[in-house]
Amino acid sequence: MKKQECVAMLLAGGEGTRLGPLTKNIAKPAVHFGGKYRIIDFTLSNCRNSGMDIVGVLTQYKPAVLHAHIGNGEAWGMASESGGISILERQAGAPNAYSGTADAIYQNISYLRSYDPSYVLIISGDHIYNMDYRAMLEHHKASGADATLSVIPVRWEEASRFGIMSTDEHHRITGFVEKPLKPVSNLAEGGHLGSSGRYSCKGYANHGYMAIMDSVDSYYVHSMDLLQPQGWKQFMINQEFVHTRKEEEQETACNHDALIRNSFVAHGCRIEGYVENSILFPGVTVSKGASVKNSVIMHDCAIEASVYLDRVILDKQVVVEQGAVLCGQYAHPFVAEKSDVI
Repeated sequence: MKKQECVAMLLAGGEGTRLGPLTKNIAKPAVHFGGKYRIIDFTLSNCRNSGMDIVGVLTQYKPAVLHAHIGNGEAWGMASESGGISILERQAGAPNAYSGTADAIYQNISYLRSYDPSYVLIISGDHIYNMDYRAMLEHHKASGADATLSVIPVRWEEASRFGIMSTDEHHRITGFVEKPLKPVSNLAEGGHLGSSGRYSCKGYANHGYMAIMDSVDSYYVHSMDLLQPQGWKQFMINQEFVHTRKEEEQETACNHDALIRNSFVAHGCRIEGYVENSILFPGVTVSKGASVKNSVIMHDCAIEASVYLDRVILDKQVVVEQGAVLCGQYAHPFVAEKSDVI
């Protein structure tokens, strides 16, 4: 194969147990977000927009939905016989299952050698963020470092949730602590570029939008943030360049009794009731007299007449029967599994 300057290795095998029912049947990168996307769409789009057209996607936990979504990579302009997207799958529990990031990369060393890249970009498929990997690559070349780690400033009150790095005045990585109780820095790890081994490592700051869903609560909070003016503005920066698999789009129908306030309503929804401060994915039905507030309702859910929902996440194809009342708490939503009938 033709030698490549840089090959991306996208880690998408995570089980995502902390997302509870949302990852019961699918890998975390396949979880829906923002009314029309899956989490992995953002990293794949970063690759496309950065000119990274050789991407190995490493999958393991319940990957069927993820594989179907990615397909041949056409949605991201990577349907190429000479490279594009390659699915590098292992079965969870098998003797050769990936046992961590380093092992996953090592097991695919022959894939990397087939392209003989000068640089390897290692990225996660379960974060939502905007980043120009090409700019990071140019920074890495100029720095003279053996490895460059992307660092993302996070709010100090959230720093204990992440792997936190410390740097000196020359941006050299001087320390790393996984989820420290008392963080001394607010620079969260975001990605790796360069060679492996214990060599000189430097940090590259990415100041763009980033959301890490490490719990159902954080998924809910980041979803609700999209409905606030500042949150939507940050999320929508360059979102015209975020790509996803195309679905057949049907018209949204709202009758004269419908009232929608500060909500994202995707195509194919039928609204006869009240929707406020909520995200509705395609195909959702809200019947007459039903109220949906502060909630995330995924594909093809049916909210029957006189239902009241507040601070709720419904996975796909849930039916909430007539007159039901479901309420979560602030930042602790009620969650229904896929195809539940409540």
